[in-house]
Amino acid sequence: MNRRQFSYWLTALAATSLFCGNVFARRHPAVMRRLIRAPALKSGAVVGLIAPGGVVDDSIIQSCVKNLESLGFTVKPGASLRAARGGYAGTVAQRIADLHAMFEDREVAAIWTARGGSGCTSLLPHIRYDLIRRHPKILIGYSDITALHLALYRRAGLVTFHGPVAWSTPNDYAVSQMQAVLMNPRSQTEIYMSVENERKVTTQSEFSLRTFRHGVAEGRLIGGNLSVLSALIGTPYAAEIENHLVFLEDVREPPYRIDRMLTQLQQSVGNRGERDGLKRAAGIMLGVFSRSRATDSDASLTLEEVLDDHFAALPIPAVSGYSFGHIAHQFTIPMGINARLDTQSQTLTLLEAAVQG
Repeated sequence: MNRRQFSYWLTALAATSLFCGNVFARRHPAVMRRLIRAPALKSGAVVGLIAPGGVVDDSIIQSCVKNLESLGFTVKPGASLRAARGGYAGTVAQRIADLHAMFEDREVAAIWTARGGSGCTSLLPHIRYDLIRRHPKILIGYSDITALHLALYRRAGLVTFHGPVAWSTPNDYAVSQMQAVLMNPRSQTEIYMSVENERKVTTQSEFSLRTFRHGVAEGRLIGGNLSVLSALIGTPYAAEIENHLVFLEDVREPPYRIDRMLTQLQQSVGNRGERDGLKRAAGIMLGVFSRSRATDSDASLTLEEVLDDHFAALPIPAVSGYSFGHIAHQFTIPMGINARLDTQSQTLTLLEAAVQG
């Protein structure tokens, strides 16, 4: 091989490596990202209020502001908070602009979503993930906000928080759990179940704490609303199941729909082209599936039967009825943080701080 051929070979090799690296980054963006944490939230801080999904009216906004102020925060509304386009809180451009503006605003310490609803998945291709990494902040919410949590974890490496939306009426349990995670960074934080939820078991069986398989599992937390998570399968924003502690919840979904979504997860294909399914998770933690009942006229499996079918045979620890979901007394879950699930003690322990001290 002469010098010219050698030079050509090196150039071709570099070009091939660059191309393959770019393809790998597009297919596996989370692999290229280092996990980043926002600064801890302080009492009296300014929090941004946005509606990235469902539309909000003045009464909802007033409730959101009242709730956040009762927690000791100063509220800064997004410029397009009152925008509306059908059932969405404005156009995609308006909702994206509010999201970016809050991350760029140096006065804003955390970003609180007003509600869930629908529409967050439309924002994902338009988010400036580089901007998010340069200005890491707390983002909190649940339900449809799951789409933002999954995308920001996978594409930006940001720790975000599955917890009460601003419209949620504060209660002692939810507030104390939220403060422990957002405001008091510790090397370990043990999360316990809500006593109020345990009292509801006699009339609402979905609040029952159930163990499908006992054990202790450790991994990074990932999950959220089952409907949203299953809808993102096959996209660049899909949840990474393998070796993660997966948490799932939903509301007003009949058992046959929950069965269909869980089946989709079980049959999903992972990053390596293999069928990952839920068996590749480190462990499974199900919250409360509120109002997920078949009607009396339906011939249907019960919710409990559906969950048994999917989780009893898994070779990993799996539980249900934990205190999160579309319920008042919910704990806050930091996406991407290492945690330990112990089915015997019925605890979830965060193994690292979710925010910077």
